[in-house]
Amino acid sequence: MSLPRCSLLWARLPAGRRAGPRAAACSALRAHVGPLPGARGRVPALVAAASSYSSSSGGSKAPNTSLFVPLPVKPQGPSADGDVGAELTRPLDKNEVKKILDKFYKRQEIQKLSADYGLDARLFHQAFISFRNYIMQSHSLDVDIHIVLNDICFSAAHVDDLFPFFLRHAKQIFPVLECKDDLRKISDLRIPPNWYPEARAMQRKIIFHSGPTNSGKTYHAIQGYLSAKSGVYCGPLKLLAHEIFEKSNAAGVPCDLVTGEDRVTVDPDGKQAAHVACTVEMCSVTTPYEVAVIDEIQMIRDPARGWAWTRALLGLCAEEVHLCGEAAAIDLVTELLYTTGEEIEVHKYKRLTPISVLDHALESLDNLRPGDCIVCFSKNDIYSVSRQIEIRGLESAVIYGSLPPGTKLAQAKKFNDPNDPCKILVATDAIGMGLNLSIRRIVFYSLIKPSINEKGEKELEPITTSQALQIAGRAGRFGSHFKEGEVTTMHREDLGLLKEILNKPVDPILAAGLHPTAEQIEMFAYHLPETTLSNLIDIFVDFSQVDGQYFVCNMDDFKFSAELIQHIPLSLRVRYVFCTAPINKKQPFVCSSLLQFARQYSRNEPLTLAWLRRYIKWPLLPPKNIKDLMDLEAVHDVFDLYLWLSYRFMDMFPDTGPVRNLQKELDAVIQDGVHNITKLIRISESHKFLNLENLPSGIQMHMSGTLKSQTRRTRSTKSVGTRPEAPLDPSTGELPLASRLVQQGLLTPDMLKQLQKEWLAQHPEQGKEKTGTRRKKKDPNSD
Repeated sequence: MSLPRCSLLWARLPAGRRAGPRAAACSALRAHVGPLPGARGRVPALVAAASSYSSSSGGSKAPNTSLFVPLPVKPQGPSADGDVGAELTRPLDKNEVKKILDKFYKRQEIQKLSADYGLDARLFHQAFISFRNYIMQSHSLDVDIHIVLNDICFSAAHVDDLFPFFLRHAKQIFPVLECKDDLRKISDLRIPPNWYPEARAMQRKIIFHSGPTNSGKTYHAIQGYLSAKSGVYCGPLKLLAHEIFEKSNAAGVPCDLVTGEDRVTVDPDGKQAAHVACTVEMCSVTTPYEVAVIDEIQMIRDPARGWAWTRALLGLCAEEVHLCGEAAAIDLVTELLYTTGEEIEVHKYKRLTPISVLDHALESLDNLRPGDCIVCFSKNDIYSVSRQIEIRGLESAVIYGSLPPGTKLAQAKKFNDPNDPCKILVATDAIGMGLNLSIRRIVFYSLIKPSINEKGEKELEPITTSQALQIAGRAGRFGSHFKEGEVTTMHREDLGLLKEILNKPVDPILAAGLHPTAEQIEMFAYHLPETTLSNLIDIFVDFSQVDGQYFVCNMDDFKFSAELIQHIPLSLRVRYVFCTAPINKKQPFVCSSLLQFARQYSRNEPLTLAWLRRYIKWPLLPPKNIKDLMDLEAVHDVFDLYLWLSYRFMDMFPDTGPVRNLQKELDAVIQDGVHNITKLIRISESHKFLNLENLPSGIQMHMSGTLKSQTRRTRSTKSVGTRPEAPLDPSTGELPLASRLVQQGLLTPDMLKQLQKEWLAQHPEQGKEKTGTRRKKKDPNSD
């Protein structure tokens, strides 16, 4: 090799990486070029550097490294300039290199040093495997690492000299290691009041209207809202926002409506009114108002939506902010506002009408009276109770969460109408807020409700005191046909537990929800450009720091959508918006629609009315069974999704008006289906769409002794899945006890099988009788 060629290759070595004395193969080069820099990186020096790094990192909590997903680093192929390292030294012997790398991996000093740089045992192992594969599979290595490996082979360098190259590779596959301090600063959520400078520039007056359901607290807050020159009402539901919208305009106060899926301006020219009724997520924290009302402030603790109430409380620019909700939120709100320098004025109210817990359970649907509302916590219970009521010649209205708002209002109107023969209501806790209902007596069909805890885990547990009071308070409301309210349970064994729940004090609210903003996620993505959005969220939540008065809301739904559309090419901001779209992930058609909408968007193909009609196969037929009804509800949710996206991407979802008209047509079809729901249930049963299992009555008797002890548990974590529903007991017209226990999550199918074996072992004659029955059916002459 010529001297000019050697000089040129030597000049290509990066400054600071021309490490240590070289092997004999480079002796001629040294003689002509001069001595090489002699700073050889040894472990003591590197440890000192690592110690300095650790001390400057601020002592924050150790990150959860299981969230760090390694990025692939491809081995280097043949270089156009040839293998420069091999020309300077010699080609590497891969077997020797492998021995060197294995020795490097086993050195305790290297493992400890790696830990100082954020590589725990798991990351160190993953990084080493990737580093080894890169070294062994590359056709040509960078000059610096090639020379160091060659020197180690000739004992002219130490194996520890590989650490800088290993660390460089580790930061390539785990970019979080390079920017941990920046990520911690971005995800610092410890002073939320500072996020709203416009609100902090005002001296707001905060008034808390506290009281139980039907105490008039919201009424008093709305009076201030209506009398103000400008105002905003923030409610938890579209129905509540729509109710205030109508009340305000009926009172001669022009008011606009803003929800995720709807924008209504009362001015024919589209000019915004001074008053607006909105869902809490949609409130503006930059528009100045004279009065703001935040309804159901206790929902600031909600694991998924609490961030919206926190944002409204801290960020609304209003001279007066009226809060309505449970007394349990007063202490937390007072503490949060203490950090803003704002004082809180508390007004307490008592219930306007009396309500009493009865000393006897309903026990049988034969004891139903006009004005009764049976509250269930599953659709299966809704269907079975409705069917049992029909068997008794009675008519019932039905309300549950997934019904469209228009259908809920239609069913409420039907139940409230004194001239309508429908006098019984079967509902879920969806009646807890947003509907004006004339109820005499609340009957809890069950006290076990599926829920999701702060970790995102599904649970089956008794309802809380707050939930029980919210639902029970719907009986005997002021202004309804009934001046007093009553509460009881369907089953005698639940009544004691209900009284116990209602007599407990409501647990104080300890923390308020927070949520990362799109800007924060964008800054995370700037530092971690190759990381998926779902993984970004995980890392953000893990790195986030919050004060004791706050918590980061559960983001499982966001992550579900992020993973669903991850493979679709979208910009980060657009992807973020799609992931915040509210969808029911239990509805496969809604999930696939989000995917299809995102795919169309990525192709820059507008989603027109004609496209949407083809996609949903419009026109849709009236439901013939329960499955058809549920399918129509899913389509209604798809319309909601379209409308929600249309206000974020107007050019790509252009047909907002026509789609809304289509949705109204569908709402009418669903209303007819719900009106005939018992007929749909009968058809579903006959076609076995409701796969219900009946068990021998003897087994029910065997299990009855366990019910009281099981229902009195304070907490029971179980997996919530779809449970088959049993047909009605022909003797009572009600569900068998075994089926009720399965529905309530108190027993599992495996437990039922075990109980059946035990009972049959104790009553062998029943087993023989059952076997004989089967044999008779097999006998062709038995017909």
